[in-house]
Amino acid sequence: MLSQPPRPRALVDATEATVSSPSGACPSVLDAAALARLTELDPKGESRLLERVMQAFQSSLARLRPQLEAARRDGDRAAIRMVVHTVKSSSASIGATLVSQLCGQIETAIRDGADADADADADLNASLTALNHAFDAASGAIDALLKARA
Repeated sequence: MLSQPPRPRALVDATEATVSSPSGACPSVLDAAALARLTELDPKGESRLLERVMQAFQSSLARLRPQLEAARRDGDRAAIRMVVHTVKSSSASIGATLVSQLCGQIETAIRDGADADADADADLNASLTALNHAFDAASGAIDALLKARA
């Protein structure tokens, strides 16, 4: 019986962090400093900037997730890279740092891995699974934030 190679520690930590809080209620899912920066742009909340930015991110994620899953299913590494590149900076700007970090790691792995082999495919699959968990955690945290501000 062949044993699976251990996953990189960062990936294990990322997966455990997102799985341990599936509701997204964990305050560390969204970076407080990033949220504070967004709040400073509309200190009185009159324009509801934070809410609008969060809703725009949620809408973008709802559009891009199916694209990512289709690219994953088709083994289209270029399309995967395009989606994670798109999500990387928007997630960083709203404070979803784990999502941003995983997107960056996936983008780099695809860019640096010219020839995909079985090990690279397994690593990419594991990273995409961790990213899906991070998406769920970030979406839950955003939902909770929006509900609290309603």
